[in-house]
Amino acid sequence: MGVLQHIQHQISALNDLIKINNDRIAGYQKAVENTDETGLNLLFNEYIDQSKNFVSELREYIHVLGGDPAEGTTLSGKFYHAWMDVKATFINKDRHSILSDCERGEDIAKKAYRTALDDKELIWEDEKVVSILNNHMESLRIAHDTIKSLRDTANV
Repeated sequence: MGVLQHIQHQISALNDLIKINNDRIAGYQKAVENTDETGLNLLFNEYIDQSKNFVSELREYIHVLGGDPAEGTTLSGKFYHAWMDVKATFINKDRHSILSDCERGEDIAKKAYRTALDDKELIWEDEKVVSILNNHMESLRIAHDTIKSLRDTANV
């Protein structure tokens, strides 16, 4: 793989992570719409802000690489959120189901970051981007564990 192809591959991988974070933002916005619990809404808004910050860091690094940052969400994210909309019209969203949906979203985000970090064709030579991705991964792990813990203690 040539240098230009390598850089394009990095830009593509980082753009995928931007889209995953945009999915995460949309998912938590939907969760905020589905609950009146102040504590959950505060947490969900914190995670929305967290993903916005992640997107900002990723966009900045894409610019360093000479690329154009992505907009929007992933196609699968659009289908997932459309399904959440349909599902919400048929069933009453309780705390447990909202948190279950959020946990699934966190699983998807963690997997996307793991895939980018483990991609053998992506030789992340710049320690700054490796540090950014690892910091995002750790924050996503903590968010996942928090959501999972809340879900596990929710009255079903």
